[in-house]
Amino acid sequence: MSSTTKFVAEFCDIIDSYGGRDKVMKALCYSAKLVAGYHLKRNPELAKRYATASSKISGARATLRLIDDIPMIQYALEYGLGENEPDRIMAILGVTANIVDLLYYPIEKICWLSEHKIVDVKHADNWDNANSVFWVLSVYLNLMRTLRNFWLNQEKLNRSHELCSPTNIDAKSLAKHRLELMSIARISLDFVHAVSTLPKGYLWGGKLSTFQVGAIGTLSAGLGIYQIFAKRRLCK
Repeated sequence: MSSTTKFVAEFCDIIDSYGGRDKVMKALCYSAKLVAGYHLKRNPELAKRYATASSKISGARATLRLIDDIPMIQYALEYGLGENEPDRIMAILGVTANIVDLLYYPIEKICWLSEHKIVDVKHADNWDNANSVFWVLSVYLNLMRTLRNFWLNQEKLNRSHELCSPTNIDAKSLAKHRLELMSIARISLDFVHAVSTLPKGYLWGGKLSTFQVGAIGTLSAGLGIYQIFAKRRLCK
């Protein structure tokens, strides 16, 4: 089997899963937004077409998230109070993140129902703002958990380095640690994007251009897709 055939087969396996397909759709959504932002003044008609494509794909992703709260509830119940976490800080961050996500998904549903005029929602703008706030909190807590986990793993690697030679350290553990660093970069990009959706006057809310949002989202999606490929190869 040629390398191209292997790549295509692996890519098909990835988009066969919900998480993998969402990452690819995210890449398409924000790359279209990136092109729209680039051509905003150069070619407004072309920019409008790509902006429409980006909006439609974003809407499809939002629709697919309508049932995400069901697996989220299951995950939160299984997670409990974080008894299996390596330390108390990770457990507190994990439980707090689960509470925020459990509140975030119903709010997103209300915004979706309002946007599509299925339900007449009063003060729709306030719900949109609340949706942005919970998105920011969710991404921030995820970032803090990832940073904490990276720091704990770094301590383990440092201890292993002291006890044995660097060549004896598990190569797979090192590779996973590097992927964790990539997760920090990806989630940091998501945090910058999430904050930009806040109302003007809050941090950098409303200050990013279409091109900047497209660039941030495309880079984040690209890192996410790369991580999926890398993790699959690590598991082989």
